[in-house]
Amino acid sequence: MSEDDISFNPAGVGVWQEPSTFEVTAERIAEYAAATNDPIAAHRSGELAPPAFAIVPVFGAMGSAAFSIAPVDLLPRLLHGEQDFHFHRPIRPGDVLTTRCKATGYEGKPTGTRGTIQIECHDRHGQLVNEQYVTFFFRGYDAGPKVGELGPEHSFDSSAEATAPVATVVQHVDHDQTYRYGPAAGDPVPIHLDEDFATAAGLPGIIAHGMCTLAFTSWAAVTELAGGDSRRLRRLAVRFSKPVLPGQDIETSFWRTARGGGTTTYAYETAVGPDLVIRDGLATIAD
Repeated sequence: MSEDDISFNPAGVGVWQEPSTFEVTAERIAEYAAATNDPIAAHRSGELAPPAFAIVPVFGAMGSAAFSIAPVDLLPRLLHGEQDFHFHRPIRPGDVLTTRCKATGYEGKPTGTRGTIQIECHDRHGQLVNEQYVTFFFRGYDAGPKVGELGPEHSFDSSAEATAPVATVVQHVDHDQTYRYGPAAGDPVPIHLDEDFATAAGLPGIIAHGMCTLAFTSWAAVTELAGGDSRRLRRLAVRFSKPVLPGQDIETSFWRTARGGGTTTYAYETAVGPDLVIRDGLATIAD
């Protein structure tokens, strides 16, 4: 099938997909914390979910929203471009979470098409636990002019770099990281688990899950900026820039950019050597 025979579906924009449910256990929380090298005791014990664990209950539901507007034929070109969490309360063991998703819009460019999925996650009492905006990117396919709306802004203000970062954290991505993260997160995508598949896709080999890299930066933010208390994290947003390989070290630097309304906001970037792997990072911490 040629590209002329496939197209995006504007009628899918704004349509909520069927909800899904997920029951949270302490064992699954602890497995996720261990799979992301999280050092925070409440996470490791399963008492409190790490912030990035919020992707686990919603992972299966995201596809239905993405492919309500995007043709399935483009699946091999799909990348996770951005992730934006808005936390209303932490996830705890015993939570039964209901997720609903909708595509909010998309925009084509010569290099590819990006689109945004809005996710709402509620507890059994109907209370909002978190909201998420997931931006996907289909390489090399131009879907044409913008339809609907893309996700909220979280661009890095480069003027922040005129001052020294308030914290810098170096972390090591283990050689077996993807084999631990995949099952813990429920993410079986083969570019993270199958060397032959990854190289056939044009990658240098197995790459770390983008959400695993984000999870590393989330516990760096919590330990350095929130006194180790993840309940204080209100927002965490990133743009994935380049893949991280197992065995590499990542370095995340944070700059304070705003304070007010009971919160402090930090911009951050994550690098492997000279290469940025996460851009436009943003973390908002309750004071």
